Amino acid sequence: MKKRPIFFTLWLFFITAGISSTACSEESQVLVSASGTVSVKPDIAEFGVVVKTDAKSADKAAAETAEKYRRVQAALRAAAVPLEDAPTASYTVSPLWEWNQSLGKSLLKGYSARHTIMVKVRTLGLIGRAIDAAVQAGADEVQGITFSSGSYEALRQQALAAAVSNARRDGEIMARAAGGHLGQLIEVSVSQPLYGGRPVMDAMALRAAPAAPAPTEIAPSEQDIVVTVNSRWRFVPAPATK
Repeated sequence: MKKRPIFFTLWLFFITAGISSTACSEESQVLVSASGTVSVKPDIAEFGVVVKTDAKSADKAAAETAEKYRRVQAALRAAAVPLEDAPTASYTVSPLWEWNQSLGKSLLKGYSARHTIMVKVRTLGLIGRAIDAAVQAGADEVQGITFSSGSYEALRQQALAAAVSNARRDGEIMARAAGGHLGQLIEVSVSQPLYGGRPVMDAMALRAAPAAPAPTEIAPSEQDIVVTVNSRWRFVPAPATK
């Protein structure tokens, strides 16, 4: 495990009363930033499936895309992906324009219909099966696969508790090294947690697979949930010796 550098800062500031500029108290503080890390093995995968058609007319493009969508959804049901885990993410029908050099303008070439399904697989062993089912049913693209954990919130809280504990420990070490001890916590804030090591597969353009393809295998790596806190503590100096 790599040791992270520790930054120790003592702040001196003056507390004033009313409009008086006379210092009435002086206090030293210890500032500590610390992180907590919890490792997790993903148990959920998500990826996009795109079906699309280019045609001379908008209605033909839409109809052919609708048929592809129906076949892909049926294949996903057979691959144990329920409809609620394969909702529509986006749908568009748009014109296709082509620049005509001799005329000096764009001409309407046809229309393109595009339907994107966001697929969630809750059993990692079925990811490859779901991808293969969609591709063999006529999917045109399978887009970036991401992995996550259904226990994320509980694990984030564990990482947060570890971060605060580490901040206190580091603060105590610094305070002792400075000739005193750590006092009461004044303030603590948390930074946005990082979900490190998140495997992502780039978008892949796929054609219908042959009748007996080799099965797709996906192996996600372990991920880290990292939470960082910034804290301020009172520094209590050792009693002066007479």
